[in-house]
Amino acid sequence: MQQVAARAFADAQLVDPRQLPVPLKHLGKQTRFGLARAWILHRKAILRGAAAGVVLAGALGAYQARDAIGAGATALAGVAQGQVVRAGFGVGKINITGQVLTREGSVLNALAITPDMSTLNFDAEAALQRILDIPSIKSANIRKVYPDKLEVSIVEREPMARWRIGDKTWLVDEDGHPIIADDGSFRSLPLVVGEGAADDAKVMVRALDRYPAITEDLAALSRIGERRWDLIFYSGLRVELPEIGVAQALAALDQDQRDGQLLDRDVTVIDMRVPGMVSLKLGDLAAKAWADEKKKTKRVTKGDAEYETATERAAESKPQ
Repeated sequence: MQQVAARAFADAQLVDPRQLPVPLKHLGKQTRFGLARAWILHRKAILRGAAAGVVLAGALGAYQARDAIGAGATALAGVAQGQVVRAGFGVGKINITGQVLTREGSVLNALAITPDMSTLNFDAEAALQRILDIPSIKSANIRKVYPDKLEVSIVEREPMARWRIGDKTWLVDEDGHPIIADDGSFRSLPLVVGEGAADDAKVMVRALDRYPAITEDLAALSRIGERRWDLIFYSGLRVELPEIGVAQALAALDQDQRDGQLLDRDVTVIDMRVPGMVSLKLGDLAAKAWADEKKKTKRVTKGDAEYETATERAAESKPQ
């Protein structure tokens, strides 16, 4: 073998390797080898990337089909709700109690019941908040009575007075909050007039409740400059009360009325703004009667002077 090998080596020729052809590699085998190597070295990164791609593709597909999905969901919900309504859970009975000032239509509008609404999907909390937004309602409660009934109980604000501001008249509660427009059904309530009258009416109305002799013919309480009150009577009489010491002024006025019927006299203004003093502005008849009385007194005084004797006149003119 050595001889053969030596002979083969003796026959060898020098060759430039750069001139030799390059054989084609097996691409499939190389690719598999590369993938296997990458899987071993970068398995976690490959898995994360694949998962992110799946999520991204799903989100993109859902976004492109959002309208169809939404329509399908709405249709499915509508079908389900229709089945619930047909099963007897549709809102078919509404019982409202406690409303006197509040219109029933206002409560129904606040409930916002639709034909396809059931007691199962009715939002009682949202409806209750809408009801409480009605000015005349102080508190309320909504109860579902399955399968198809709603019970609404209402507690209304209690009107304390009528408040006229501009050309509008409102019923107001003790806090001065407007309830509803006055339709003329509450004429027994005291009428307060002017800016700020509703806010300050409670104390004045409660004070006047103690003096029925004053309020018998009282037409309105007028707020002046948001500082004091005037009492206005149906006869046209105006009593001007002080800013401070109202309780004392009312007590004195009540005493004058019980003793001398001052409020029934022909007087247009009783000015009590200065504590301890009362000024009167007379009506036409009273003013004429007062003038006639003064003339009569003057004539009597003059007549008495004519019948004095000379001795009496001399005595009166003599320095003391």
